[in-house]
Amino acid sequence: MTRPRLLVATRSVHKLAELRDLLALDQGELVSLDDLGIAGDVEETGSTFEANARLKARHGARVSGLPTLADDSGLEVDELGGGPGVRTRRYAGENATDVANNAKLLAALDGLQADRRGARYVCVLALALPGDAGPRGGLPMRLVRGTCRGRIARAPRGTGGFGYDPIFEPATEPPGGRTLGEWSQAAKNEISHRGRAARRIQPILRELGF
Repeated sequence: MTRPRLLVATRSVHKLAELRDLLALDQGELVSLDDLGIAGDVEETGSTFEANARLKARHGARVSGLPTLADDSGLEVDELGGGPGVRTRRYAGENATDVANNAKLLAALDGLQADRRGARYVCVLALALPGDAGPRGGLPMRLVRGTCRGRIARAPRGTGGFGYDPIFEPATEPPGGRTLGEWSQAAKNEISHRGRAARRIQPILRELGF
């Protein structure tokens, strides 16, 4: 029996693997844009995580004909007025590495005490269903949001995770405590922004036969 396929609108191997782990679907199979040989990416022109998640989910569903799950996530730092926000991945430049992004953020917060280093990870998951398009071609969309509150460490610690994990101390840790880069993947999944969003979308996906 063929398993129903759910497209995840990403080319990130890390993100696809993490969502496979988190969603633990009973019936469905997660596939990526690269798995389907889909070229080109939608331009992320939204000013919010919700807007960009919608753009990616809608685009993926239309080009593939498959139900599509899109993730838009990032880091919001209090002292930066919510930045880098939707530019999280490109904070230090269009093709910035995680190391470069982390270094730029640490420099921006240099000298600030723990009470001024507050931040949160945010994840928005959008699900687009191409088979249920409306009369004007609009696709039904389901959105969920997950957050993980914490603070920015003074220096990178740990080699686990990706993105800003080596400099993000979750709120469950005291200042100077373990960063997410020092947590096991299983422990991180329990409190992470993506873990919380995944647990909110999971029953919706299972209800749809995934």
